[in-house]
Amino acid sequence: MANTEILTSILNLPVFSLGERQIYFGELLVLSVVVFVFFLFTWLLVAWRNSQRAARNQAASFEQMREAEQRMNDLVATQNELTGRLSAMNENLAARLESMSGRIGQSMSDASKSTQDSLAGLKERLTVIDSAQQNITSLTGQVVELQNILANKQSRGAFGEAQMQAIVQDSLPIGSYQFQAVLSTGLRPDCLIPMPNRSPALAIDAKFPLEAWNAIRAARVTESRETAEKQFRQDMGVHIKSISEKYRIPGETQDTAIMFVPSESIFAEIHEKHDVLIQQAYRARVLIVSPSLLMLAIQVIQSVLKDARMREQSDVIQSEVIRLMDDVTRLDARVRALGNHFGMAQNDITQILTSTERIAKRGELITNLDFGNSAAESGEKT
Repeated sequence: MANTEILTSILNLPVFSLGERQIYFGELLVLSVVVFVFFLFTWLLVAWRNSQRAARNQAASFEQMREAEQRMNDLVATQNELTGRLSAMNENLAARLESMSGRIGQSMSDASKSTQDSLAGLKERLTVIDSAQQNITSLTGQVVELQNILANKQSRGAFGEAQMQAIVQDSLPIGSYQFQAVLSTGLRPDCLIPMPNRSPALAIDAKFPLEAWNAIRAARVTESRETAEKQFRQDMGVHIKSISEKYRIPGETQDTAIMFVPSESIFAEIHEKHDVLIQQAYRARVLIVSPSLLMLAIQVIQSVLKDARMREQSDVIQSEVIRLMDDVTRLDARVRALGNHFGMAQNDITQILTSTERIAKRGELITNLDFGNSAAESGEKT
């Protein structure tokens, strides 16, 4: 009993204090035991994990050694198999060489015959190629002829004029345009389109200075190209001025004339690289158009002509509408009169039905009379 009391007093012996709380020896001892057990458990867990990792590494090493041994055995087996195959191939090759030595003569004979056949076929193909070469030569001559046509100013003008005429003829009705019409000055524009309401006509020129443009395309050196471009701008300026002076006649033609460029690519490059020409044409009241823009302009003109024709017929349309309204008024009066007639006829039919019903009732009464009794009298009035 005394030992217990001594132990209890030791455990209750204060060691230090934290604030107002006293820390006793027993509490410190229990805490120490808990910390020791925690660290011991942690150490055992780490040791167990390390042993597991070492075991896995050892097992992997054993597996790699086993696979290496298996690969070595496979390599030895493959080597033995290759040795056997090489021996068989040597025997087979020797047999084939012996067989081929007897076929060389026959193969050379067959090769000679095949060569002769190939030469015969090559001769036939050369004949076909020669015919194709003649066709190419003919086409080359046609291309050169076309170049000569485009190089000639008059022929080139006829080419652009034909393209312009095709666009106009496809878009406008016959009689709404004139080709090579004579103006009061004696000049002949390529196309003249009369405008409605006695407005001045629209003149179209289809010639284009292609010589300087071809020089630009043919130039390979920068200096030559600059010279060709300068000459092209000069020729275009002269042509624009000529159109403005020839085909802009007050009271006879529109204040704006059209210059037709028969190529979309040339038109695009003029707008891209020669803006000074566009400005000059704008000031000279000359509109530069490509085939697609000319087609669009012709369609606008067609709409204007159609609208003018409709306005010309507006008086006739108004008169016919007035007459139509008079006819509608008369029709309304006649329909109303017919409705009245139908109303009167309906009233007559109603009265007739009333009379027939009374007659039917009287007939039924007469049928039901009993002649043994006194006759029934009826006092109904019609």
